[in-house]
Amino acid sequence: MPHYDHNKETSGNLMRVLGIETSCDETGVAIYDAQNGLLSDVLYSQVAMHSAYGGVVPELASRDHVRKLLPLIREAMAQAGATRETINGIAYTAGPGLVGALLVGAATGRSLAWGWGVSAIGVHHLEGHLLAPMLEADPPQFPFIALLVSGGHTMLITVKGVGQYKVIGESLDDAVGEAFDKTAKLLGLGYPGGPILEQTAKKGDPTRFKFPRPMTDRPGLDFSFSGLKTFAMNTLHAHHLDGLSDQTQADIALAFQTAAVETLAIKCQRAIGETGIKQLVVAGGVSANSALRARLNKMAQKVGAQVAYPRLKFCTDNGAMIAYAGCLRLQAGQWGPPGFEARARWPIDTLTAL
Repeated sequence: MPHYDHNKETSGNLMRVLGIETSCDETGVAIYDAQNGLLSDVLYSQVAMHSAYGGVVPELASRDHVRKLLPLIREAMAQAGATRETINGIAYTAGPGLVGALLVGAATGRSLAWGWGVSAIGVHHLEGHLLAPMLEADPPQFPFIALLVSGGHTMLITVKGVGQYKVIGESLDDAVGEAFDKTAKLLGLGYPGGPILEQTAKKGDPTRFKFPRPMTDRPGLDFSFSGLKTFAMNTLHAHHLDGLSDQTQADIALAFQTAAVETLAIKCQRAIGETGIKQLVVAGGVSANSALRARLNKMAQKVGAQVAYPRLKFCTDNGAMIAYAGCLRLQAGQWGPPGFEARARWPIDTLTAL
């Protein structure tokens, strides 16, 4: 449970927070100042290490976070011109994510907080993504609908304020990012699959294959992408008898991407119609996909809505979103318990509203 103290020095506008992100395969550190904005942001990606295995190896991810985190903290501090005396709070990702990886950030963040005599707070990873567009010069205003699309989550959420979240739709099986990665692997495109599949799809013939738009022919806002992945696999097998040509590979990639993007756009339009909320925020790794952005922008123009995205480098995991989300909660007088915790699963609609 969160703790509150409205008399602590960390409450109010004078707040400078060190943010730590270690939920999966990227080590991110940033410093956010409540008055001056983002002061530093550094990131180390483990993609090269995991690519040899075709996906993230949790134990290797945890070990690499141990090696990289303290040097990145020193780099972020130097980049911001910050010292331990000028840091008012520490935020670290507490979940959801890989437990071993989360524990590295949690143990480091909590230990630094004890040593520096400041408050620390565990941040919900998806809340960080959801609030990442707030780091832009023209941030979205509450209320809005959030489409969270990543390797592990596909969710539609109504957001009335920080911590005021209601899940109105989610994937019943594979997340869309997971479906991108698995389809890319089927096509032999390598890891990470999403960005490579997007590039391959640019060479595809849009008239050759048409894939289904799952669960769009029935009411509701939930998603399902496992069947779309299976359809891609069956199409691949049907055209793989004489070897998979580069063109067929690109055509399947395009058909899959188009179907996934169209499905997301249909559900977002439906959510706007059902809630009457005309502001849509799109965040998470898949929000960097250019085809998705183009389709959602077209949909929003059609229905008179606005769409907001984080800048491309803040679509994937990063320390800046954790520092910002942590800053908001520390400003409100909320901080974590003396120990630390890491949660593989953590429903976002259980968070405390500010």
